[in-house]
Amino acid sequence: METLAQAVLGKLFVPLEASGRHVHVTQQQAQILFGHDLIPLRDLSQPGQYLAKERVTVAGPKGEFQNVAVLGPARKTSQVEISLTDARTLGLKPPVRLSGHTAGSPGCALIGPRGTVELPEGVIAAQRHIHLTPGDAHRFGVQDRQVVKLQTFTERPAVFEDVVVRVSPDFAAAVHLDYDEANACGFAEGDWGRILP
Repeated sequence: METLAQAVLGKLFVPLEASGRHVHVTQQQAQILFGHDLIPLRDLSQPGQYLAKERVTVAGPKGEFQNVAVLGPARKTSQVEISLTDARTLGLKPPVRLSGHTAGSPGCALIGPRGTVELPEGVIAAQRHIHLTPGDAHRFGVQDRQVVKLQTFTERPAVFEDVVVRVSPDFAAAVHLDYDEANACGFAEGDWGRILP
């Protein structure tokens, strides 16, 4: 019965996930920071993505965060994703952008156990978005890069606007909110959202 209920939920709703501050680094930067390549610790919901064993300190002009998660695999360009609340602590004003769109964003320092990397740019507040497979997108009647509204079925239900749909056969269906957004709607693990018509 539970399996049937989950299947029905998956046809109508998209699971919600809260994404905390984290860092993506290049292979070269991993060598500088840690002295070795990233070591997978735990798989994430998106296929091929993982939480690495390694952690860094992210330092800005006014403050820093220690023990920040590093996600793998290594990328071609580095990126630091924080919430707008985090930005105040660091003393930065990051733009709200989709992952990979870092041009003109502020930089910061990444401090690892073996070395430090100074990023001239790369700090963003991730725009809320929905990962969908092409089949999911067809079922929900949406397209890649479409901007939609999302209703959350959470402790403090909310409707988020300007949610970007991202479609790829390499994705698994999930809504990604940062912690500011997740806390605002009272998110708890296992909550769902619905794409509004």
